[in-house]
Amino acid sequence: MTGTAAIAGLFLAACSNDPGEDAATTADDSTPHVVATTTQIGSLAEQITACGGGETQTLMSVGDDPHQFEASSSQIADMVTADVVISNGLGLESSMQRSIDNAVSDGAELLELTPELDPLPYSTDHDHDHEEDEHDEAEHGHDHGSYDSHVWMDVSRMADGAELIGEEIATAVGDDAYVACGEEVANDLRDVDAKIEEILADIETPRLVTDHAAYGYFADRYGVEISGVVIPGGSTDAEPSSQDLADLSALLNDEGADALVTSKANTNRLITALAEETGNDVPVIELYESGIGEPGSGAETYQDAMLYNANELADALQ
Repeated sequence: MTGTAAIAGLFLAACSNDPGEDAATTADDSTPHVVATTTQIGSLAEQITACGGGETQTLMSVGDDPHQFEASSSQIADMVTADVVISNGLGLESSMQRSIDNAVSDGAELLELTPELDPLPYSTDHDHDHEEDEHDEAEHGHDHGSYDSHVWMDVSRMADGAELIGEEIATAVGDDAYVACGEEVANDLRDVDAKIEEILADIETPRLVTDHAAYGYFADRYGVEISGVVIPGGSTDAEPSSQDLADLSALLNDEGADALVTSKANTNRLITALAEETGNDVPVIELYESGIGEPGSGAETYQDAMLYNANELADALQ
């Protein structure tokens, strides 16, 4: 466990994470209220608002696929009345994008987080250091179809994101305490990032085949190699062709891989089928890919979910 356990433990009771809960029933109108789309962003926003005396409502549940989740009418209303709505952006919430757009049209204040965190293109050549780049959207031309939306797989970027969330809430509600709260969570995230690097340091460039293109940031930050992807593109909505699957099977049989990786919440059946084709010589590793863990899982916060992922990889590959 990390320092976040103390943060979450002290303040969890003050926060709302019920996807169907109406904010009006949990706090009076003076309580700063944030709505987050994904569980990863919701976890960080919850820690920040709890620190500052506000509350966070997370729209998605831990088992939801962010690519396929659709918001209810009451959740759309909650976005409109919130002080800040925080989405991942870059097309991740594709099935609820119209709902987000409608909420913004009706007055919702929106922070799209990933475009602010130097997003990577969907490419195998990720050779730049995001800390040295200017976070300039005009320079990058952040086309939602060209840039990778799975930014939470890099904890160092999410540390920057926590600071942005704190600043955005502070501006929206006029309380600079949220800036300090964002910095506190960011510092904890940087500690987690260093621990992940340490956990994976002794593994010699593991070669992974993943269920979809969700691990570009993880590879870029933590030194793993993505040898193949089952579902083409950055969404779980697509389907691989028979030729795609034949090529992956040939890759596994001819060149091998160290692990097949899929989502713990939504295991991809094609990953299991590929493992069987190789005689189960390649281990299947289930990670917290699409969301954080459910209560009692030991991965209830974003930080703990990412540490779980690093430890699972290390244990399977050492």
